[in-house]
Amino acid sequence: MWGDIHHDPKLLKFKNELSKNPVLKKNHLIIFTESKETAHYLYKNLNDEYSGRILLFTGDSGETVRDRVIENFNARARLKKDDYRILVSTEVLAEGVNLHRANVVINYDIPWNPTRMMQRVGRINRIDTPFNVIYTFNFFPTTQSNDQIKLKEVAEAKINAFLTLFGGDAELLTESEPIDSHELFDRLLSKKTIENDGEEEVSELKYLSVIKNLRENNPDLFGEIKYLPKKARTAKQNADFAGSLITYFRRGKLQKFFMAKEDVPAKEIDFLTAAGLFECGADERKEKLPRKTYYDLLDTNKESFINATTMEMVEPQSRRQHDSSEVILRILRATMKNTKKLTEEQELYLKKVSTQLEEGGLPKQTTKKTLKALKELNEGLMNPLKVLAVLEIYIPKRFLENHYAENKSAVLGKREVILSLCLKG
Repeated sequence: MWGDIHHDPKLLKFKNELSKNPVLKKNHLIIFTESKETAHYLYKNLNDEYSGRILLFTGDSGETVRDRVIENFNARARLKKDDYRILVSTEVLAEGVNLHRANVVINYDIPWNPTRMMQRVGRINRIDTPFNVIYTFNFFPTTQSNDQIKLKEVAEAKINAFLTLFGGDAELLTESEPIDSHELFDRLLSKKTIENDGEEEVSELKYLSVIKNLRENNPDLFGEIKYLPKKARTAKQNADFAGSLITYFRRGKLQKFFMAKEDVPAKEIDFLTAAGLFECGADERKEKLPRKTYYDLLDTNKESFINATTMEMVEPQSRRQHDSSEVILRILRATMKNTKKLTEEQELYLKKVSTQLEEGGLPKQTTKKTLKALKELNEGLMNPLKVLAVLEIYIPKRFLENHYAENKSAVLGKREVILSLCLKG
């Protein structure tokens, strides 16, 4: 079937862009592909039009070709040449070689791991780049293609796998739910993150890296922090939120942040907002605590936390029919009636998901996103394999392990004040 296909709309689109787009017509270009087969294919099809100006580099290329890459695309090369304007390469050049005589990266293939996109752009976005503007062009799959290859979903799953490597550290950052890989995927693909234009978009990965680096490189300080007494409190300058108190609470594995201000009801804030406000330099001056308002604001935050955690305990028993978990359960019951195509392991997975849904053991955001993805299957809901594929993407097996799924242990236990921060004008 493939042998009869000679029309490549993606290649035609690319050639059209190369010939008409003013940015692509005049600048040095770095074109990244996922496989050397694609790189050879592109080189073969572009070489007719750009003969003598296009260079190919893959894992099979020797030192001579590598020297040509450096001479023509590295701004700090000793012997600069202008023999080539276009470089086609695989991931082998995504790290370790500066290519900043170019200011255009083209991702002909989107990597299955989206962090690779930033590494690719990092080859040209160097401190000593002579360019004021860096351009990134991305080829995304069409909706129809993504329905088949599930690139976006697989990339999300890869981030989940990456976060699993951090073990308990990933759980430190959220309210008993591992980091939201779907939001993280969108952040990684955002224009601001890819271009890294000085206002780097913050993600949980930043704080995961801080924790990981601290633990590995300064274990003594890591130990001191771990054994800081509960109810620690401090104050710092912040004109935007002057007069506010942020309190970090924990109950079992459930963690929440609340912010209160005089005559303003306390509101819950997410981890990234709280982390951004807590974050400060090692030399930032500690302010004196405002004794007159501190305890009143702390009581306000405490009351809100108690109300929130009480609702968490009651909610599983009072779940209504339109709850996401209930709808997913109905879909699962229908799926379990047609399991001839499923292996025993897959059936066991579905049973574990059902059990956790019945006991309210899965985070709300997870069930909402899972239900949305299931509904997008439309008629595919009749196919147990398609239902299983969606569930495995949005409800990884690690979600079903005891330390994530035992919801009661997450909300039962002593309520603790971990840390409070006063913000002063």
